[in-house]
Amino acid sequence: MKAASRQTEPALQDLDAAADQAISACGGDARQAVKALIVANDFLETQLEGLRKQVSTGYARGRLPGTREQRGDPDD
Repeated sequence: MKAASRQTEPALQDLDAAADQAISACGGDARQAVKALIVANDFLETQLEGLRKQVSTGYARGRLPGTREQRGDPDD
């Protein structure tokens, strides 16, 4: 159990550092940092959705969300 906590400690430190960096980039305003991160996340989700649509159904083999609906296959 302690080995698992040692592995997550650096990840938590990285997360804290990233949060501090985001807040700093927004002039120390945490609310503005949250807004900026929400906008960035929305942008990345939109890009990801576009890429998912470009991946062929044969390549994805139905593993991506929405691939069955795009082909018009009925749900199993």
